[in-house]
Amino acid sequence: MVSEQVISLVEKGHMLPLMEEFYTIQGEGYHKGTAAYFVRIGGCDVGCHWCDVKESWDAETHPPTSIEKIVANAAKYSNTIVITGGEPLTWDMEPLTAGLKSKNLKTHIETSGAYPLTGTWDWICLSPKKNKLPKEEIYGVANELKVIVYNKHDFIFAEEQAAKVNENCILYLQPEWSVRDKMIPLIVDYVMRNPKWIVSLQTHKYLNIP
Repeated sequence: MVSEQVISLVEKGHMLPLMEEFYTIQGEGYHKGTAAYFVRIGGCDVGCHWCDVKESWDAETHPPTSIEKIVANAAKYSNTIVITGGEPLTWDMEPLTAGLKSKNLKTHIETSGAYPLTGTWDWICLSPKKNKLPKEEIYGVANELKVIVYNKHDFIFAEEQAAKVNENCILYLQPEWSVRDKMIPLIVDYVMRNPKWIVSLQTHKYLNIP
Protein backbone atom coordinates (compact mmCIF):
# COMPACT_ATOMS: atom_id res chain seq x y z
CA MET A 1 0.00 0.00 0.00
CA VAL A 2 1.46 3.34 -1.09
CA SER A 3 1.07 5.98 1.59
CA GLU A 4 -0.88 9.19 1.02
CA GLN A 5 2.35 11.12 1.53
CA VAL A 6 4.05 9.24 -1.32
CA ILE A 7 1.00 9.71 -3.56
CA SER A 8 1.14 13.44 -2.83
CA LEU A 9 4.85 13.59 -3.68
CA VAL A 10 4.22 11.75 -6.98
CA GLU A 11 1.37 14.10 -7.86
CA LYS A 12 3.72 17.06 -7.29
CA GLY A 13 6.53 15.48 -9.31
CA HIS A 14 8.93 15.08 -6.38
CA MET A 15 8.75 11.31 -6.74
CA LEU A 16 8.16 9.48 -10.01
CA PRO A 17 7.25 5.86 -10.90
CA LEU A 18 10.64 4.73 -12.19
CA MET A 19 10.53 1.75 -14.53
CA GLU A 20 14.20 1.64 -15.51
CA GLU A 21 17.29 3.75 -16.10
CA PHE A 22 20.30 2.91 -18.21
CA TYR A 23 23.29 4.38 -20.03
CA THR A 24 23.34 3.59 -23.74
CA ILE A 25 23.50 5.02 -27.25
CA GLN A 26 20.53 7.04 -28.51
CA GLY A 27 19.14 4.94 -31.32
CA GLU A 28 16.58 7.21 -32.94
CA GLY A 29 16.09 10.63 -34.46
CA TYR A 30 18.41 13.62 -34.53
CA HIS A 31 20.76 12.49 -31.74
CA LYS A 32 21.14 8.88 -32.88
CA GLY A 33 24.59 7.46 -32.28
CA THR A 34 25.32 9.67 -29.27
CA ALA A 35 25.71 8.51 -25.68
CA ALA A 36 22.85 9.32 -23.32
CA TYR A 37 21.40 8.25 -19.99
CA PHE A 38 17.79 7.12 -20.31
CA VAL A 39 15.22 7.44 -17.55
CA ARG A 40 12.00 5.54 -18.31
CA ILE A 41 9.02 6.74 -16.30
CA GLY A 42 6.03 4.44 -15.82
CA GLY A 43 2.48 5.40 -16.65
CA CYS A 44 0.77 5.74 -20.03
CA ASP A 45 -2.86 5.64 -21.18
CA VAL A 46 -2.21 6.37 -24.86
CA GLY A 47 -2.26 2.63 -25.49
CA CYS A 48 -0.51 2.05 -28.83
CA HIS A 49 -1.18 -1.56 -29.82
CA TRP A 50 2.36 -1.90 -31.21
CA CYS A 51 4.09 -0.38 -28.16
CA ASP A 52 7.29 -2.31 -27.36
CA VAL A 53 7.27 -1.30 -23.67
CA LYS A 54 3.71 -2.14 -22.64
CA GLU A 55 5.07 -2.98 -19.19
CA SER A 56 5.51 0.75 -18.73
CA TRP A 57 1.78 1.48 -18.94
CA ASP A 58 0.76 0.68 -15.37
CA ALA A 59 2.47 3.22 -13.12
CA GLU A 60 1.50 1.27 -10.00
CA THR A 61 3.88 -1.54 -10.93
CA HIS A 62 6.89 0.79 -10.79
CA PRO A 63 8.31 2.05 -7.49
CA PRO A 64 7.87 5.75 -6.64
CA THR A 65 11.45 7.05 -6.65
CA SER A 66 12.71 10.40 -5.41
CA ILE A 67 13.89 12.77 -8.12
CA GLU A 68 17.02 13.39 -6.04
CA LYS A 69 17.98 9.74 -6.48
CA ILE A 70 17.17 9.82 -10.21
CA VAL A 71 19.26 12.97 -10.72
CA ALA A 72 22.19 11.60 -8.70
CA ASN A 73 22.25 8.37 -10.72
CA ALA A 74 21.97 10.19 -14.04
CA ALA A 75 24.78 12.61 -13.26
CA LYS A 76 27.21 9.71 -12.79
CA TYR A 77 27.00 8.64 -16.42
CA SER A 78 26.25 11.37 -18.94
CA ASN A 79 25.61 15.05 -19.49
CA THR A 80 22.63 14.20 -21.72
CA ILE A 81 19.56 12.75 -20.03
CA VAL A 82 16.63 11.40 -22.04
CA ILE A 83 13.31 11.20 -20.21
CA THR A 84 11.00 8.67 -21.83
CA GLY A 85 8.20 6.31 -20.90
CA GLY A 86 5.47 5.37 -20.82
CA GLU A 87 4.31 8.89 -21.22
CA PRO A 88 6.47 11.10 -18.99
CA LEU A 89 4.17 14.11 -19.28
CA THR A 90 1.59 12.15 -17.32
CA TRP A 91 3.54 13.63 -14.41
CA ASP A 92 4.87 17.09 -13.55
CA MET A 93 8.37 17.15 -15.01
CA GLU A 94 9.36 20.54 -13.58
CA PRO A 95 10.99 19.26 -10.35
CA LEU A 96 12.97 16.58 -12.22
CA THR A 97 14.27 18.90 -14.92
CA ALA A 98 15.12 21.56 -12.32
CA GLY A 99 17.23 18.95 -10.53
CA LEU A 100 18.94 17.87 -13.73
CA LYS A 101 19.59 21.48 -14.74
CA SER A 102 21.15 22.17 -11.33
CA LYS A 103 23.80 19.63 -12.36
CA ASN A 104 24.26 21.34 -15.74
CA LEU A 105 22.80 18.36 -17.56
CA LYS A 106 21.06 18.51 -20.95
CA THR A 107 17.42 17.48 -20.77
CA HIS A 108 15.75 15.62 -23.62
CA ILE A 109 12.20 14.23 -23.65
CA GLU A 110 10.43 11.72 -25.84
CA THR A 111 6.68 12.27 -25.64
CA SER A 112 3.40 11.77 -27.45
CA GLY A 113 2.45 15.27 -26.33
CA ALA A 114 -0.88 13.97 -25.05
CA TYR A 115 -0.54 15.87 -21.76
CA PRO A 116 0.39 19.48 -20.97
CA LEU A 117 4.08 20.23 -21.38
CA THR A 118 5.91 20.62 -18.08
CA GLY A 119 9.62 20.88 -17.38
CA THR A 120 12.55 22.71 -18.94
CA TRP A 121 13.89 20.96 -22.02
CA ASP A 122 16.88 21.29 -24.33
CA TRP A 123 15.33 18.93 -26.85
CA ILE A 124 11.74 17.82 -27.38
CA CYS A 125 11.03 14.77 -29.53
CA LEU A 126 7.31 14.73 -30.32
CA SER A 127 6.01 11.33 -31.41
CA PRO A 128 2.25 11.81 -31.84
CA LYS A 129 -0.26 9.00 -31.67
CA LYS A 130 -3.63 8.87 -33.44
CA ASN A 131 -5.63 7.62 -30.47
CA LYS A 132 -4.63 10.51 -28.18
CA LEU A 133 -3.43 13.52 -30.12
CA PRO A 134 -0.89 16.06 -28.82
CA LYS A 135 -1.85 19.21 -26.99
CA GLU A 136 -1.67 22.16 -29.35
CA GLU A 137 0.99 23.92 -27.24
CA ILE A 138 3.70 21.38 -27.96
CA TYR A 139 3.69 21.74 -31.74
CA GLY A 140 5.30 25.17 -31.53
CA VAL A 141 8.23 24.03 -29.37
CA ALA A 142 8.97 20.52 -30.70
CA ASN A 143 12.52 20.13 -32.01
CA GLU A 144 11.75 16.95 -33.91
CA LEU A 145 8.60 15.21 -35.06
CA LYS A 146 8.90 11.43 -35.17
CA VAL A 147 5.98 9.60 -36.74
CA ILE A 148 5.88 5.83 -36.43
CA VAL A 149 4.78 4.17 -39.67
CA TYR A 150 2.81 0.97 -39.13
CA ASN A 151 0.65 1.12 -42.26
CA LYS A 152 0.10 3.26 -45.36
CA HIS A 153 -2.42 5.53 -43.63
CA ASP A 154 0.33 6.71 -41.29
CA PHE A 155 1.79 8.79 -44.13
CA ILE A 156 -1.43 10.81 -44.17
CA PHE A 157 -1.28 11.20 -40.41
CA ALA A 158 2.37 12.25 -40.67
CA GLU A 159 1.52 15.07 -43.06
CA GLU A 160 -1.33 16.22 -40.83
CA GLN A 161 1.07 16.42 -37.90
CA ALA A 162 3.85 18.05 -39.92
CA ALA A 163 1.46 20.85 -40.87
CA LYS A 164 1.16 21.79 -37.19
CA VAL A 165 4.78 21.91 -36.04
CA ASN A 166 7.08 24.93 -36.21
CA GLU A 167 9.19 25.56 -39.31
CA ASN A 168 12.43 24.52 -37.58
CA CYS A 169 11.11 21.14 -36.45
CA ILE A 170 12.96 18.21 -38.06
CA LEU A 171 10.63 15.64 -39.61
CA TYR A 172 11.25 11.89 -39.23
CA LEU A 173 9.43 8.80 -40.45
CA GLN A 174 10.29 5.65 -38.52
CA PRO A 175 9.08 2.13 -39.35
CA GLU A 176 7.39 0.25 -36.55
CA TRP A 177 9.84 -2.50 -35.72
CA SER A 178 7.58 -5.52 -36.22
CA VAL A 179 6.69 -4.47 -39.78
CA ARG A 180 9.99 -2.83 -40.72
CA ASP A 181 10.70 -5.13 -43.68
CA LYS A 182 7.35 -4.17 -45.21
CA MET A 183 7.41 -0.49 -44.32
CA ILE A 184 11.04 0.49 -45.00
CA PRO A 185 10.69 0.34 -48.81
CA LEU A 186 7.54 2.47 -48.59
CA ILE A 187 9.26 5.00 -46.32
CA VAL A 188 12.33 5.19 -48.55
CA ASP A 189 10.14 5.84 -51.59
CA TYR A 190 8.07 8.43 -49.69
CA VAL A 191 11.12 10.33 -48.44
CA MET A 192 12.63 10.39 -51.92
CA ARG A 193 9.41 11.93 -53.22
CA ASN A 194 9.02 14.19 -50.16
CA PRO A 195 12.56 15.16 -49.10
CA LYS A 196 11.44 17.37 -46.23
CA TRP A 197 11.21 14.06 -44.33
CA ILE A 198 14.14 12.01 -43.01
CA VAL A 199 14.24 8.26 -42.40
CA SER A 200 14.71 7.26 -38.76
CA LEU A 201 15.57 3.70 -37.80
CA GLN A 202 15.76 2.09 -34.38
CA THR A 203 19.50 1.64 -34.71
CA HIS A 204 19.84 0.52 -31.09
CA LYS A 205 17.91 -2.62 -32.00
CA TYR A 206 20.25 -3.32 -34.89
CA LEU A 207 23.15 -2.78 -32.49
CA ASN A 208 21.49 -5.09 -29.95
CA ILE A 209 21.72 -2.56 -27.10
CA PRO A 210 19.00 -1.13 -24.83
